[in-house]
Amino acid sequence: MDSVDLQVLKTAVEWTKQGHRALLSTVIRTWGSAPRPIGAMMLIRDDGLVVGSVSGGCIEDDLIARMRQGELKIATPRVDTYGVSGDDARRFGLPCGGTLQIVMEPISEASRITEVLDLLEAGTLVARRLDMATGAVSVAPADSASCTFDGSSLVNTFGPQYRLVIIGGGQLSAYLAQVAQGLDYRVTVCDPREEYADSWTVPGVELLRDMPDDAIVALKLDAHCAVVALTHDPKLDDMALLEALKSPAFYVGAIGSRANNGKRRQRLGLFDLKPEQIERLHGPIGLFIGSKTPPEIAIAILAEMTCVKNGVVPTQTHDKLRPASAEAAGQR
Repeated sequence: MDSVDLQVLKTAVEWTKQGHRALLSTVIRTWGSAPRPIGAMMLIRDDGLVVGSVSGGCIEDDLIARMRQGELKIATPRVDTYGVSGDDARRFGLPCGGTLQIVMEPISEASRITEVLDLLEAGTLVARRLDMATGAVSVAPADSASCTFDGSSLVNTFGPQYRLVIIGGGQLSAYLAQVAQGLDYRVTVCDPREEYADSWTVPGVELLRDMPDDAIVALKLDAHCAVVALTHDPKLDDMALLEALKSPAFYVGAIGSRANNGKRRQRLGLFDLKPEQIERLHGPIGLFIGSKTPPEIAIAILAEMTCVKNGVVPTQTHDKLRPASAEAAGQR
């Protein structure tokens, strides 16, 4: 599953090869309550076909209409602003007082998007710099993800900003990996068991056959990493958790019922983990949404991860909404 950015970039290459004229719009600045973040992109074809988005839909409609009417036949990049006045805000569906500024650029082979995609395929974080005066583009590896605009150039970075390490290569892991890639995670699955590793088929995911603790150490987790243990085997899950809970990873979780997670915390307390490190463990994992099937459980896990990543305290958790004696659905 491609992220939205990848869909836009890949479509830009495809439409260019087909001979279509296309315009790439990138959000560079917002005021008030903006519906899309800085760096969000939308691609419009000459016939009005669209991929991606820069707002809730009304600005897209205006851009499509202008594209079809030939008003956006531009040779070099330019900046457009929507929602400066209260009337414009209401017209374009922006919140009251909200303002959205976008850079629009014509796309061609000189846009170097194929080069960006090649670097992304190699796992590189990529910075694409657009010169506003000439439309010239340069591409280079980046150290961090950002989107900046100084009036003379637009620099947008592409690539996974977050990493997800999944311990175990079972069915639930496959669903979790697929959806996580759509959320722009770079996913690594670790499973030393041949019967699971040999049958892993999810494309775009790095597969490691190392022991989980060795893999976690070698991956050098940072604050943009999440670790989810899904094997149901304490010999594998606990080994990974021992190292992950010592790391700066923003999220560490393990599948299992409340009773099993209570026992897991007791086992972890026998090793060199501090109480506050053990307290970081999310388990039973995921938000309580009544999930029973592997796809539903994957969504519940990613929902909780998203809460933590965005600084929102997850309140609808299994331990707060279910009796202590009940096991979370799908978590046995």
